[in-house]
Amino acid sequence: MRTYSRNPLRLTLFSGANYTGRRIQFRHGEVAVRNLGAFQFNNELTSFRLRNIVNPHEVTLVLFSRNNFQGNMRVFRGNQNIGNLANHNFNNVASSFILVRCRLSDQQIRQIQRTCTPPSDILVIKN
Repeated sequence: MRTYSRNPLRLTLFSGANYTGRRIQFRHGEVAVRNLGAFQFNNELTSFRLRNIVNPHEVTLVLFSRNNFQGNMRVFRGNQNIGNLANHNFNNVASSFILVRCRLSDQQIRQIQRTCTPPSDILVIKN
């Protein structure tokens, strides 16, 4: 039996609706991406699958419309499949994001946005 206690998070981003098009997978834990352009994925995100395979309620994905965790944002807590971000008025808008294995509060997210600093002890991808 496999144990996932070290890296239970799974995030798959898609450029097309309903999990189609180009795909980027994050399967190694918490991550903050300051600029999706580093993956040639800036303003390309249309759908995603979000999972914490150990505790489905303990995961937060925050999408930001600008680099460095700035601009408009959308927050997704708990395991989710979002087939079309157009339904959330955020299709082809995301430029940065934060993925953590806890439920970030709105206050914590505002602090991240105010300081441009992700939570400590997570992988930060700059450019």
